[in-house]
Amino acid sequence: MSDTNKKATLTVGDKTFEFPVLSPSAGPDVIDIRKLYGSTGMFTYDPSFTSTAACDSTITYIDGEEGVLLHRGYPIDQLASKSHFLEVCYLLLYGELPNGTELEKFESIVTNHTMVHEQMHRFFTGYRRDAHPMAIMVGTVGAMSAFYHDSTDINDPHQREVASIRLIAKMPTIAAMAYKYTIGQPFVYPRNDLDYASNFLRMCFAVPAEEYQVNPILARAMDRIFTLHADHEQNASTSTVRLASSSGANPFACIAAGIACLWGPAHGGANQACLEMLREIGTVDKIPEYIARAKDKNDPFRLMGFGHRVYKNFDPRATVMKESADEVLDLLGIEDNPTLQVAKELEKQALADPYFTEKKLFPNVDFYSGIILEAMGFPTSMFTPIFALSRTIGWISQWKEMIEDPTMRIGRPRQLYTGATMRDYVDVENR
Repeated sequence: MSDTNKKATLTVGDKTFEFPVLSPSAGPDVIDIRKLYGSTGMFTYDPSFTSTAACDSTITYIDGEEGVLLHRGYPIDQLASKSHFLEVCYLLLYGELPNGTELEKFESIVTNHTMVHEQMHRFFTGYRRDAHPMAIMVGTVGAMSAFYHDSTDINDPHQREVASIRLIAKMPTIAAMAYKYTIGQPFVYPRNDLDYASNFLRMCFAVPAEEYQVNPILARAMDRIFTLHADHEQNASTSTVRLASSSGANPFACIAAGIACLWGPAHGGANQACLEMLREIGTVDKIPEYIARAKDKNDPFRLMGFGHRVYKNFDPRATVMKESADEVLDLLGIEDNPTLQVAKELEKQALADPYFTEKKLFPNVDFYSGIILEAMGFPTSMFTPIFALSRTIGWISQWKEMIEDPTMRIGRPRQLYTGATMRDYVDVENR
């Protein structure tokens, strides 16, 4: 971020005010209005903050018009194709790709922190068996601060580092435990001889009665899902984590706040909504009917998993995710799964329809990730928890960046008040 010679001029009545214009390394210039209220006595009005830069960051850059997503400058398709999740975690957390020694050390540290405190197992018996896994994750992650007192001091760089590693390492274990609890199976402990994605799959699908072998194609697909959801700039849940952390809250509480925000169907529940739509369509022969409904402006039905609010061209994550979806479906077969049959045919018909291609309504990452998770055997209730464990590295990196910013202050959005003005209290007998 740098100052430019340009100034933005605001005229209010007969008074003129000038504000600096700042230039990022990529993306549009921004008007620095930090002194707006002091200079003019006025606020700006920007519901949902869609035109407001609330922070400066070096982590992730998105160009929605061009379909670009960069992590520390590296294109997401290159990272997803050539790298793996823990290497991307290192990149997001520390700013650069690790060398071989650094990566090996980082993987070892994360792997050796995957177990959770044994007393945390008792938490799960307090939940109903039909509790949503996201409800369990919000409560359990928030409660981690009650167990790990040696990593809650945000002013201590070492404690921040330990908290970061613990959250990255333990989130898959907690998500898998939430899943096992809801289906009535015993918890499966992590193993240090498995990679991150394989460990998660084993903790979800292994049972004590028999040996479980992780299929490398499924593990690779799972790793890509983690990678493609690692961070996505200043979205709703990331902004929630930043706002919570601005108060000085401990990192476990901040990440729990992010999980709670991600739970919303407009955010982390998009791939679940996509699978529910595919089940509503039901059979391949009904696809033309639903495509016609999607084109009808008077019909509330919309094709979920197509298009994206940020990407106005194509979702750069979708191409890599589609490769994994094809590999997984080829491995597992879709002949006996009507939902996946509908997904493949819907993708084919939508991509051949000028209505969708002209409007840039291509299948996005949620469409393909939902297909993969369904094929692997995950219920839709686990889609958002998997998203949460993937996004934890993004939240932690953004949290760490914010805490280390010397200009950080507690967040305090303003409002346009439209309620009653001052009035006198009326005693109840006179109302």
